[in-house]
Amino acid sequence: MIFLWIAVFAAALALLIFSSDWFISAAEKIGLYFKIPSFVIGVIIIGIGTSLPELATSIASVIRGNSEIVVANAIGSNITNIFLVMGVGAFVGKKFDLKYDILRSDVPFLIGSAILISLMVIDRNFSLPEAIICIILLILYIYTSFKNGNIDQELEEFEESHEHKLTVFTWIMLFVSPALVVIGATWTVNAVIEISQIIGIGTELIALSAVALGTSLPEVMVTIQAARRGNPEMAVGNVIGSNIFNTLAVMGIPALFGKLIIPQALASFHIPMFLGATALLVVITADKKVFRFEGILLLSFYVFFIGNMYGLI
Repeated sequence: MIFLWIAVFAAALALLIFSSDWFISAAEKIGLYFKIPSFVIGVIIIGIGTSLPELATSIASVIRGNSEIVVANAIGSNITNIFLVMGVGAFVGKKFDLKYDILRSDVPFLIGSAILISLMVIDRNFSLPEAIICIILLILYIYTSFKNGNIDQELEEFEESHEHKLTVFTWIMLFVSPALVVIGATWTVNAVIEISQIIGIGTELIALSAVALGTSLPEVMVTIQAARRGNPEMAVGNVIGSNIFNTLAVMGIPALFGKLIIPQALASFHIPMFLGATALLVVITADKKVFRFEGILLLSFYVFFIGNMYGLI
């Protein structure tokens, strides 16, 4: 029976990831074709789009009555992004320089959101007012990114490399993919619950590891491709932007659908690990240079993180 549910988990997660990618792609093409303001497209592409798998599974978890998955998913994805995604980028890219001054805008939001969410969940009580604060800060971050030109710059690069042609398939994907996201998220959560019950471990552990890894796979693939094409610094922006949205959106929005349960182990081990990973990322990027040995260090921390969770280390 457990192998059946593992297969369901893998298939549902794959559906979730691919359908999210289809939705983002369709939204990009339609938005550019109709010359929708870049800010609106930016919110879809860079904001909701990059965190859609995590957000979908978190909302499905709350509705399903297993809200402990939400916090584990958000924190686990952030740790995975820093240790694994950034580690892969640094390892494959060998050595690269950061041209964009991330310390001026994105990093303050990264640090602030990490500290804020840690303080919010450390008492194991995430209230509705706290969720609203997260959503307000999310809107502020989107506005700040737009004002600083980050979103416009990325969209200009996208416009230069894509032809603005629409097909029937594009319209179909725009409306069908959200439904597929919901289906994928629902069955991912169902599989996590069933697997955890069969093997007798907490659902939050699977969310922290398997779900977090699965929903971070798109970032891993983007990072590898960017590094191979000589643009590995994209990995840094990818990790920072994704983590800010995971912290604010994936925690804030699902809390509107019901009360979130904060597991004890999360507050005692994973939150300190999350804060440590965030601090390490800031230290590594402070000099605007990232080296391969730093990538190896990050990957080592990821191995330690997974091994410690399952009692292997």
